[in-house]
Amino acid sequence: MAQAQTKNKLKIKKGDQVIVLTGKDKGAKGEVVKTLPAERRVIVQGVNVVKKHERPTQFSQGGIVQKELSIHVSNVALADPKNGKATRVGYTTLKDGKKVRVAKKSGETVE
Repeated sequence: MAQAQTKNKLKIKKGDQVIVLTGKDKGAKGEVVKTLPAERRVIVQGVNVVKKHERPTQFSQGGIVQKELSIHVSNVALADPKNGKATRVGYTTLKDGKKVRVAKKSGETVE
């Protein structure tokens, strides 16, 4: 059986302020550093931090480094621009024909 192709479009973009909903970092706020639409994951600054042992190369010294790993997009929610609480994201079209993201809780546009 062939599975229907779906577009890998995320409602959360790079630079958004998000709140972690589940996991060891539940309740943490951070900025999205990178989105991985094909895997439906995001990397959030200061969230899901692990220590990794790296071998020295001619470019880096090596040793134990801390880095953020990705978390699934369903485990984060956009922080409402008005009050900072978690909200869902919708879309609306402005009078000039521009499509913008909107926070569902407050109705504020997200940019």
